[in-house]
Amino acid sequence: MADDIKNMIPEEELPEGIIELTDEDGVVSQFEYLTTIQYDGAEYVVLMLIEDDAEDDEEGEVLILKIEKDPETDEDIYVTVEDEEVTQHVFEQFIAMMDNEEE
Repeated sequence: MADDIKNMIPEEELPEGIIELTDEDGVVSQFEYLTTIQYDGAEYVVLMLIEDDAEDDEEGEVLILKIEKDPETDEDIYVTVEDEEVTQHVFEQFIAMMDNEEE
């Protein structure tokens, strides 16, 4: 599946809360796990891209991916969300959750 992004590194080799993903082109990127959000019967993971050259006061890039099961291995895979409405709704839930935590 071209839209699948798989976690190819065993979790014990990465710092807690850090996920390393390999995209369909073989490019490896590290993300900080922020939360998992339920929406419309599905689960979505919210990740923030970890960039080496990002300044501390800059907002990071947030990535929202749908969590599905790989039919061959039964492991979780992260799939690109094609529906912009779904992405927007999940992002709004994430922002509301962050606002509640700050109060």
